[in-house]
Amino acid sequence: MKSFFLTVVLSILLLPACNNEKKPDESVKEEKTPDSVEDKEEKNKQTALASVNAIISGDVEGTLKDVTADAVDYGDGSMAPIKSKDSIVAMLKGWRGSISEYKGDNIMALADGDYVAVFGDWSATFKTDFMGMKTAGKTIKMKDVDIFKFNSDGKITEHRNVQSSAEMIKQLSGK
Repeated sequence: MKSFFLTVVLSILLLPACNNEKKPDESVKEEKTPDSVEDKEEKNKQTALASVNAIISGDVEGTLKDVTADAVDYGDGSMAPIKSKDSIVAMLKGWRGSISEYKGDNIMALADGDYVAVFGDWSATFKTDFMGMKTAGKTIKMKDVDIFKFNSDGKITEHRNVQSSAEMIKQLSGK
């Protein structure tokens, strides 16, 4: 009976020693982990949507508030890229100055890593002629995808868009 009692007591005393669970050292403070990929993507989506909403309202400066000074706008690739924030400002002011009633419908943003794509149905009426085309008073409707690239600081470094330039020309020429 004595040996049974001794075995039970030793077993009870040794059980905690078998526990491999490490207890946190309360003297060490938890380090803040960097934003998750999902958090960064969500933040970038919100930045891209804010930029799109600013251009809809005609606020060119607001459109570019999260753009780096050396950003590049590749457009749809049919023309030379526009390099630098200052050059992009000039182009956007020309575009927004030539149109009215600019609207975006069915706007949706998707993120993948450093890229955000904003899809939408767009319409506008030209107030003036644009880029040598007789456009005053004509209305366009088109689908467009704007693709933004972000750096690690959450700033836009590149913009590209996918739209049917042929469809826009067809609407403007009436053919």
